[in-house]
Amino acid sequence: MTLRIHFTGADLARTRISPEPDAMWEVMLSLHRLRRSEQTLVFGEWKRNALGRVPALARLLTPLAPSKGYAVDFLTPRTGSGSMEAGVESLRRTPRDRLRADLAELARRHPGRRLPGWTADLAAGSAQAVQAVAGAVSAYFAACLSPYWSRIRGQVGQDRTRRSRVLSEGGWESVFATLHPSARWSFPTLELAYPAEHDLHLQGRGLVLVPSFFCRKAPVTLLDEELPPVLVYPIEHDPAWAHGESPGGDAGRRPTLAGLLGPTRTRVLEVVALGDCTTSELARRLGLPPSTVSRQVTVLRDAELVTSQRYGKAVLHAVTALGVALLNGHQPNLTG
Repeated sequence: MTLRIHFTGADLARTRISPEPDAMWEVMLSLHRLRRSEQTLVFGEWKRNALGRVPALARLLTPLAPSKGYAVDFLTPRTGSGSMEAGVESLRRTPRDRLRADLAELARRHPGRRLPGWTADLAAGSAQAVQAVAGAVSAYFAACLSPYWSRIRGQVGQDRTRRSRVLSEGGWESVFATLHPSARWSFPTLELAYPAEHDLHLQGRGLVLVPSFFCRKAPVTLLDEELPPVLVYPIEHDPAWAHGESPGGDAGRRPTLAGLLGPTRTRVLEVVALGDCTTSELARRLGLPPSTVSRQVTVLRDAELVTSQRYGKAVLHAVTALGVALLNGHQPNLTG
């Protein structure tokens, strides 16, 4: 399935990369990370800490943002700054028609999931219900994201700097090509693998590319084409972010693991653990020939440390639970 974004010349002139992470998108996408059982080196430490901090109010958010599929568009309003304060204020001002339409769409797209009774008040535009949701967003952000926000901003800032360099050297075609392995650009259309068939016609409004810390697998966008166009895409991560460490700061583990796997294979495993990627992406990040990377991935896959699966027209490599345990320095049970 495919997301197709249709540009005009005016849209390219008005396309830009957001300078900051968008707090409302990070709230929604981090909720997805907490509720999914995926194994990941990048989010593991954060998840262990955040799960014990999730406020009771956050239960109001889970029916509005299921861990898979459509989540209500009004939870991620477009603001100028992308700050939590601006996002919550925009959420409080959500028009009644938007609340009603998004909740109806939520029910339609998740027919087996019954919405709690209080969402009827929310759909009717109840100020009390809207305030409760806004309060839940604020409480969740304060408990689970705020302690890490400076580091999240730093990671997003590094990614934006890299994208800006790509833009200056190769134009938007080069930027689009690096958003995801499935990205295919042929003016006037950008195509990306997506959970559903979806067309987004920009119609001269331009596109805001939002680098996201908690986005994973593939870029995401809003369902309603009438809303300001946005494409939220996953950044490349430094796995030490949750500890406040510098890259390569775990000096005690690396030599032991390198001795077990070899230095090149260890680095390949570490880079795959930062986010699913293709062989060509791995080669680019590591500065190695694709043939060398392909051989190393084959060995890691045979050892059940990585998996390779087709995603659209691309084959993505991902770390396994055993690979994450090895990178984390755990002693996995290999007997069962």
